Order: sequence, then structure tokens, then C-alpha cells
Amino acid sequence: MDDNQRLAALLFPDVTETVDDLERRFPPRDLPEGAKVTRFAPSPTGFLHIGGLFSAFVSVLAAKSSGGRCFLRIEDTDKKREIEDGVSGIIEGFRAFGIAFDEGVTGFDSESGDYGPYVQSRRADIYHVVAKKLVEEGLAYPCFCTEEELTALREKQEAAGTNIKGYFGEWAACRNLSFAEQEAKIKSGAPYVLRLRSTGDESRKFTFDDQIRGKIEMPENITDAVLLKTDGIPTYHFAHACDDHFMRVTHVIRGDEWIASVPLHIALFRACGFRPVKYAHVAPVMKEENGGKRKLSKRKDPEAAVSYFVEEGFPKEAVLEYLLTLINSNFEDWRRANPDGALFDFPFSFKKMSQSGALFDLVKLRDVSKNVISRMDGETVTRYTLEWAKQFDPDFYAICEKDADYVRRVLSIDRGTAKPRKDIAVWSEVRDSVSYLFDDLYTPDYALPENLSPADAAQILRAYAAAFDAADDKDAWFQRIKALCEPLGYTPNVKEYKKNPEAFRGHVGDVSTVIRVAVTGRRNTPDLHAIMSVLGEGKVRARLADAIAYYEK
Repeated sequence: MDDNQRLAALLFPDVTETVDDLERRFPPRDLPEGAKVTRFAPSPTGFLHIGGLFSAFVSVLAAKSSGGRCFLRIEDTDKKREIEDGVSGIIEGFRAFGIAFDEGVTGFDSESGDYGPYVQSRRADIYHVVAKKLVEEGLAYPCFCTEEELTALREKQEAAGTNIKGYFGEWAACRNLSFAEQEAKIKSGAPYVLRLRSTGDESRKFTFDDQIRGKIEMPENITDAVLLKTDGIPTYHFAHACDDHFMRVTHVIRGDEWIASVPLHIALFRACGFRPVKYAHVAPVMKEENGGKRKLSKRKDPEAAVSYFVEEGFPKEAVLEYLLTLINSNFEDWRRANPDGALFDFPFSFKKMSQSGALFDLVKLRDVSKNVISRMDGETVTRYTLEWAKQFDPDFYAICEKDADYVRRVLSIDRGTAKPRKDIAVWSEVRDSVSYLFDDLYTPDYALPENLSPADAAQILRAYAAAFDAADDKDAWFQRIKALCEPLGYTPNVKEYKKNPEAFRGHVGDVSTVIRVAVTGRRNTPDLHAIMSVLGEGKVRARLADAIAYYEK
């Protein structure tokens, strides 16, 4: 037994499993050739950023488009950032937007899949097995430097003006300790971290192929990075290399702020004897401000949190549809060619992703959302509206709950037609959009266009009330309105009015507007015949009578 093996036995006396045992415990996945295995691996902070949803969606798309797998792993090695049950908030965020993982963490203290545990704090045995192997091979060593000594080291490097700062080479005080020195310190109870013994050379560079950015050349890693902290918990860098290997990840999709860490991560994969994963570094989600762009901020921007979109009532389909316009430059062309295509049928490609920051535009999101909602039938709109209202507008939900069938008929107006209505972008707008159809919410507003007087309105409404027949279909209903025009001095032909406006008091549109205002309190609504059909004859006649009384005061 050489000194490295003796050191490994001293540091890890309880570790009996080997890396070969782990390879057998987590065998290669049985997947088709070219299938991508991806993961999303947040910290349990309870906060799901829109950028996180973006990256997770890309990870799921990459896996699904290749017949692979995508899983959710929780990286909780940084206990300072963790909050109690921070996992549930993340899970709920994904559930709200229909992002489904094939395996991994499914809730607080629950998971599914054959490559777990999927929470890093429960994988200590795996990290220690790999760490022991590194020590045995002379690729890792204990470092006993205190915080004060490390601070002094940084100050010396600053004073010396070194190009690279950190724990490496001549600055690595514990790198060349003898086994006897190491043994004495360990047996004395001196605290230590475990460091990588870097084999990198600052004069050498390496190239890796980023799936989005192409070939990137970077200097080799030369720092002796910490692998295990004093409490035995791995650093993110070491843990992710072990986890991605034994969970058989092929592609890691992550923010471009991690590009600087690639040299270390590649070094760790190689030191451990693992095949490096392929990286796709995603540009951040940006916001336009004062003519420039900046990252969406958790502190400054409410839309940075996915909970904002849930509370506002954006349909999950609309948010994902919009994100796809940011993810792949050819998505909108695909959508035009496939208006009813499912999102996951879209042929996602890393090569169609932007290398610069995707600009998140709430105005465009609202436009996308209006289009998405316009394609929904009344049943779907009703279900989503009630689900949202139950949580965020209980008063409106209580009103709707009285007669769910009536609500469905209200929300089916102008849906399923050649030109469906596009007046609703979020579920929080539904209440105001349809309030005139509910007695509990209706507030009459009899304001008229400037070209119509109260006397004109009263005259039109009296004539219409006398002619109104609730049994009319839409064509008969409109013909009846047109028939009112000439006796009242209006023309049923708008073009005729435009040619000779002095000859008439107005046109059929003015007559319709008066009826619309009397029945709904609004000048612009969806199809008026459909609205009156939903309200029913009794309510329509009552509103006509109220409006007549108002105008004749």
C-alpha cells in the first residue's frame, strides 16, 4: 500500500464501495442512438425564475425531440441559500406551466426514477467513493489552510500582481505535504477540505464544442479546487460532475455565466475518469430599459418570477408558446405552418438558439396569449377561468359557481368561429370583460356617441323594444334592426350614409350602438345577438326599459 492509498484509507475509513460498484449500480441508459439525457438542477430556494423556466423548457425540448430523458435534480449543497421546503415552490411552478420531467424529484421528500437519489444531500456516499479514488490516484489531497491563511494568500497574490489568483502551484501550501505530515494533522483533529490536485498547465489551452455557440477555446484549469468542504459536503463543481456521470447525462443546458467554469468542470470529469458531458450555454433572459438591455432582476422585475404569470392568469400554453419564440428563431414560421400543432411536436434545435440575450417582451406575450386563448373553446376557457378565480378572485368565483352552465355560455360567445374574439390575454381580465352579463357585476353606462342625443336613443329603443323577438336567429335579428332604420330617418346602408350624410340622421351602425349601450353599458362588445341570447328575453327587455327611462328623464 503506497502513501496515497494509506491517505485514502485514513480519510475515508468507512467507504468500502468502489467506482466500479457505482458504474454497475447506475448502468448506461437503454435509449435510442442520439437520444439526449438532460436535467434541470435548481437550488431549493422556493423561487423559480423565468430564466429557470426557460432553461428547463429547453432541457425538456432537447430530450423529447431526441427520444431521450429529462429529469429534475435538486442541488442543495449550498445550505445558506436553502429555505424550508423550497422544493415545493419549484415543483408547483413547473406544474403550473405543464413542464413535466420524466424522472427525478416530484415533491417534498418524494421522487421517481432509477438513478436517484435526485437530491444531492442524499448522495454523500457517491461523492465520497469518487473522492477516495481520486486520493488513491494522487489526484486529490487534504488542505488544512485556515480562512486567515487563505486571505493572506490572496493578499500576497494581489501584491505580487499575479495574472491568475487562487490556490495552485507554488501558492498551494498543502499540495506537497508528506503523508506523515498529513496523518499528524488529521489525527490531531485539524479541520481540512479535500482539493483537486490539478494537472493543468496555464500555457496550454483546450477547445470544447458548445452546442449553441460552437467551438470555444479556453485555458486549462490550474487551480486546486475544493472538492469536499470541511463537513464532507461536496462543492457544486464536484457534485455536478459525479451526478451528471452516474445519472448518465449527455447534455447540460445552463446559463452562459457558467462558461468561465468549463475548464474546471472538464478537468473534474477527466480526473474522475468520466466522459465529459456536452454543454449548451444559454444566453440570459433580458429586459429592455432606457434604450438598452439588462438581465431580468429578481429584485426589480415582478415578471422575473414565474409566480407572476400564474397570479396574472397567463395560460400556461401561452407562456410556453412565447418562450418558444425566444428559444428557436424558426418557431413562428413553424407555428404559421402548423396552427394546431402541439408544442412538443416542434423540431427543436440548439443551432437555432440565439447567442445573445433573449428579450422578454410582455406586450408580445400578451399578443401571443390573446391568440392562444382565441383558439380555445368555451369549455376550456371556462375551466381555466374558474381554476384561476378560485385561487385569486374568490368573489368572482362565488358568482360563477352559482350557475356554471351560464358561465360556459357566456365564455363561449364568439368562440369556434372563423374570426374568434381576441379580447382576453389573461384570466384576470375575464371578470371585467364579461361583467355586464352578470347582475352582481353589471353597472349601466348610458353614455352615447356625440352624434346621438338621449331623445334619439329613446326613440330607437322604443321602436326596437316593440319589434324585438327573442326567437330570431342572427340574420333575422339584424334584418329587424335594419328595418327600423328608414322609418326613424337612418339608412341601413353605411356606404350610402358616407356618400350623403346630410340626408340621414345616421346609419344602421348608430342604431346598433344605441341598442348595444342599452343592453350592455358598452359601445364595443363581442357579437350582440349572442350576448342577448345568453342574457335571455326577460333581462334584455328589462335593460331596454331601464335605458328608455334614463334617456327620457
